[in-house]
Amino acid sequence: MAGTASIAPPGQQRVPAAAAGILAAVCVSHLVNDILQSLIPAVYPILKASYRLDFGQIGIITLVGQLVASLLQPLVGLYTDRRPVYFALPAGTASSIAGLVLLSRAPGFGAILFSVGLIGVGSAIFHPEASRIARMASGGRHGLAQSLFALGGTGGSALGPLLAAFIVLPQGQRSIAWFSAAALIAMLLLTRVSSWYKAQHVANSARPKPPKSMPATSGRRVGWAMAVLMALTFSKFFYLASITNYYTFFLIGKFHISVERAQVHLFVFLAAAATGGLIGGPLGDRIGRKYIIWGSIVGVLPFTLVLPYANLFWTGVLSVIIGSVLASAFAAILVYAQDLLPGKVGTISGLFFGLAFGMGGIGAAVLGELADLTSIDFVYRVCAFLPAIGLLAVFLPQISPAEARARG
Repeated sequence: MAGTASIAPPGQQRVPAAAAGILAAVCVSHLVNDILQSLIPAVYPILKASYRLDFGQIGIITLVGQLVASLLQPLVGLYTDRRPVYFALPAGTASSIAGLVLLSRAPGFGAILFSVGLIGVGSAIFHPEASRIARMASGGRHGLAQSLFALGGTGGSALGPLLAAFIVLPQGQRSIAWFSAAALIAMLLLTRVSSWYKAQHVANSARPKPPKSMPATSGRRVGWAMAVLMALTFSKFFYLASITNYYTFFLIGKFHISVERAQVHLFVFLAAAATGGLIGGPLGDRIGRKYIIWGSIVGVLPFTLVLPYANLFWTGVLSVIIGSVLASAFAAILVYAQDLLPGKVGTISGLFFGLAFGMGGIGAAVLGELADLTSIDFVYRVCAFLPAIGLLAVFLPQISPAEARARG
């Protein structure tokens, strides 16, 4: 391990001011994008009461939005790796705005599904392209850039329930449309980002192409490593689906607290996740991403096992630990996979963001049906064992930070 501990590589460039501004714009846009996404589960109590939905239908709403994003994201990344679409980002945000406005006035369950599908299309376009641009603007600090990018997303996911608690719940479903103003600002930022991306791509295309990077390890081991990473992503996001979609119901049912107070608890969990996500990437740059992946997913297991049996105070404390530790893995997983397959940034980003969305959507639907058949308490007792899948991380090949930088 001593040979993999250095972070200050020779030749690593300081991020230019212009690129730092682009990275900041991408992160802010990610914040807005994920606020829009997180509004959907945050208003489930309103939708459940207004449209007389059961938990299974709540799960289907999440499944539709996230399955659309899951299926489209790898395709978007694969296509744009081969043929750049410079202004895809503002176009995707426009789709999210349309879905948001429709959701605020949906006449029935079918319209709700269509609106979350439009938001899913926007996210499918946003994530692989924005992740690619974050890497381009990183100055070689890929883990840090992806952590900052993830911070925008987890920050937006944390703010969504809080904004729903203090704006949407008091004002009603139609107030969801008010958030389109923030999305319009994000569109303007992304238009500027897209212009920078076009200029960078044109300039890079005019330069002599360097020799192609070889894979970080053999083809068979790359395939095995990708399978392990997907299993770990399943573990992480299936568990997170139990929190983001049903934590408020769990708290209300078990501790008889108000909806507003339950939303604040959800915000605390998601804020802890945002903090943990910021730590994982830079630490992976320093000590190697395999150790972060291993420690993050397996390290959370004791706390998930205790959570279903804790009182309200300790439930809050455990949720902070779980959120911060579990969230530190994703940036490390994403950059580790990009290091395994150099030159496939869009494809890898689309694949793993798509897998994250898909596992979240499938998890919401499956866990909703399970909750209808049993109880929310039972769901949390079952999900507590999911982080044990993290034991598979022991089979990942070690890629040293120096080797990753050479191949990046």
